[in-house]
Amino acid sequence: MTNKSLHANPSKNRTPRHRAREFALQGLYQWLLNNEDVGAIEAHIREAHGFDKADAAHFDALLYGSIKDVASLRAGLSPLIDRPIKELSPVEHAALLIGAFELQNHIEIPYKVVINEAVELTKSFGGIDGHKYVNGVLDRFAAKAREVEVNAARK
Repeated sequence: MTNKSLHANPSKNRTPRHRAREFALQGLYQWLLNNEDVGAIEAHIREAHGFDKADAAHFDALLYGSIKDVASLRAGLSPLIDRPIKELSPVEHAALLIGAFELQNHIEIPYKVVINEAVELTKSFGGIDGHKYVNGVLDRFAAKAREVEVNAARK
């Protein structure tokens, strides 16, 4: 993580959903690096400063859902990326999993919001241009996962 530590306090003036995504990114980062038990990761994150201001239900949905669906999410993302998934930075990988999970499972959230949130997470925690990569991949993922919504927005 180059810009901020994964254990940094969540940004001020963020919505509870954004905070949930920040904490889910941290949890997925730990899981990707250490393959640690998700229950232990969740317990540790719930004790973090600022978690009380996060949307805990959305955090749970993102963390557990992304891990549960990791195989299908990776299968959907793989044709859209230019390298093997294992070569992605853990921050980009986690942001892509969160974005793909939300695009597939939370249709109540507009696809542009999902992509923007993943981009913001990558800007906050990732490398210099990682957000551009995440934006491009999720834009193509959304075109498949939410074809009707994306086509309607482009007209």
